Amino acid sequence: MENQTICNSNLNGNPSGDKSVRVYADGIYDLFHFGHARSLEQAKKLFPNTYLLVGCCSDEVTHKYKGKTVMTESERYESLRHCRWVDEVIPDAPWVITQEFLDKHNIDYVAHDSLPYADASGAGKDVYEFVKAVGKFKETKRTEGISTSDIIMRILKDYNQYVMRNLDRGYTRKELGVSYVKEKRLRVNMGLNKLREKVKEHQEKVEKKIQTVAKTAGMHHNMWVENADRWVAGFLEMFEEGCHKMGTAIRDRIQEKLKRQQSKGSKFLQDGKEGDEDEDEDDDEEYFDDEEEEFYDEE
Repeated sequence: MENQTICNSNLNGNPSGDKSVRVYADGIYDLFHFGHARSLEQAKKLFPNTYLLVGCCSDEVTHKYKGKTVMTESERYESLRHCRWVDEVIPDAPWVITQEFLDKHNIDYVAHDSLPYADASGAGKDVYEFVKAVGKFKETKRTEGISTSDIIMRILKDYNQYVMRNLDRGYTRKELGVSYVKEKRLRVNMGLNKLREKVKEHQEKVEKKIQTVAKTAGMHHNMWVENADRWVAGFLEMFEEGCHKMGTAIRDRIQEKLKRQQSKGSKFLQDGKEGDEDEDEDDDEEYFDDEEEEFYDEE
């Protein structure tokens, strides 16, 4: 509908509905996408009988004034040739349109969006300044949400994922421009991600089995959780009680042995016989050692 509106609004600029109007559109067209195609569609539909010429700048000119491209010039030219709206592709198009260029290709109008494009070559403030001044400029609308820069930003944002995907597909680190250390780190991350996916998948399967068992037993999943909590709480109580009883028993046995030793010592003092005391002490030490060994054995 938007394209039709633009087309109808510019019909008055056509001297004759039967005459072929030569419209020129230019650009870099790197990573050719549907936003490019829509702009060319609008240019093609400006007049009832439009012959659309599309100029595409070379790698040399583009890298000089705009920056590095992903696709080569030959790839960009070929992409345009396969667009249904394009009648002719003009390779190595000039960065700034001149009267000489318009005359050479018999161009009636130049189609592009109305945003001013700074002329990095220094020829003027806007690369379309001349055609706008002579009344040969026709406006098209940009498609929001899609551009070559946006696509590149998406790739950069998820760069590691794309590298890991291509490593998994058999590309070498040299082909991807990745160092040895980064390759190993990415492969480890790849393995961890696969492990996480398997764990998650296993958890989902276990959850389904639990739900199935709960339904079979006539119980809801929440009841299973409540029972499990109660069983764990009961076990902890029993464990705590057992530990308390064990500690009390050990303490009582120690106190009993200490009392027995104290009783033996008092008896030896009352006898008053040193020889007997020495002999008894030796016996007591041996007995104590036996008792202590027995005590630790029982522990």
